Amino acid sequence: MAGFERYTRQMILPEVGIEGQERLSQARVLCVGAGGLGSPVLLYLAAAGVGNIAIVDHDVVDISNLQRQILYTTEDIGRPKVEIAKQRLTALNPDVTITSYPEKLAAHNAESIMANYDIVIDGTDNFPTRFLVNDACVRLGKPLVYGSILKFDGQVSLFDSTHGPCYRCLFPELPGPDAAPNCAEAGVLGILPGIIGSLQATETLKWILKTGDSLSGRVMTLNALTMQTRTFTLQKDPNCPTCSTNARQNQKPLCDYIMERNCTMSDPLEMSVEELKARLDSGEQLIIIDVREPGEHEICKIPGAKLIPLGTIPDHVESLNRNCLTIFHCHHGRRSRRAVDFLCEHGFTNVRNLTGGIHEWAECVDPSMTRY
Repeated sequence: MAGFERYTRQMILPEVGIEGQERLSQARVLCVGAGGLGSPVLLYLAAAGVGNIAIVDHDVVDISNLQRQILYTTEDIGRPKVEIAKQRLTALNPDVTITSYPEKLAAHNAESIMANYDIVIDGTDNFPTRFLVNDACVRLGKPLVYGSILKFDGQVSLFDSTHGPCYRCLFPELPGPDAAPNCAEAGVLGILPGIIGSLQATETLKWILKTGDSLSGRVMTLNALTMQTRTFTLQKDPNCPTCSTNARQNQKPLCDYIMERNCTMSDPLEMSVEELKARLDSGEQLIIIDVREPGEHEICKIPGAKLIPLGTIPDHVESLNRNCLTIFHCHHGRRSRRAVDFLCEHGFTNVRNLTGGIHEWAECVDPSMTRY
């Protein structure tokens, strides 16, 4: 292998050496997500000389990403993340082959993409995709390096269902949307994904090099406010819905998980994107209010939607039209539901929450809409 000079600082480690560097150069790693976690993971794997790195991500860069997604700059806003990541990683290390998948990982393509790689890194930010990635890894016998972040807290583990527990031994069932806020709604310290992503990269390199004690069967947690870490043991669940003997013997096709509010179909305060589209097409007079922040509204918007950020809803109680049907939306439908519940407490009866928010609108109604 040419160009050993680049890697001398790690090759002098007995645990790496020439043989270990050769292993790294031949390794095939897939990172699902090129955001807050994916950025440090990809940078460190490329710098270490991991020979074949693939990235799956269908998003474009948004200004709100730049607080933590260190692969990107202000000039990249609006461009596909995988395109920029490939350019940056190749510039960092031309020895590395970067493969990009500018698409959403879903049940129909997960196995065909993931089958080509030795190990998979979870850089996602939502439970449905994590569940899908885990299910596919179990089916394919691939180890999965897990990381998650929220506010000031992070978690890291390595799930290898052939020898230990999988992700669903930790989270057997998909939580409801109200129980699982994401960084867009709860916030995150920008440095935290750098810490957790670096730990994920460390676990990946250790697995490739076959050295050290991995986090398989253990979950490490970090609180950045106190700088306290804890590591707890996770046992393989004999009743796991994915990796148990029974689940493997009665294996079902991969599915796309959907987080739905409990009893959404019977909730009179919810409206589906399909119903909203039908009402708009019929010419019905209604009001659409976007409760996201101005920067989000500029990225993509439902035609005719008026911007009233959630934090200012109390200031608009008197000016809102109580007689006209008013539909509130946000990114995924959680913030807007809070707005609807607040207004109902103040006597409004003609308000609805758009289930799934503008994300669902883009998925089901307007696929050409910019995603974030």
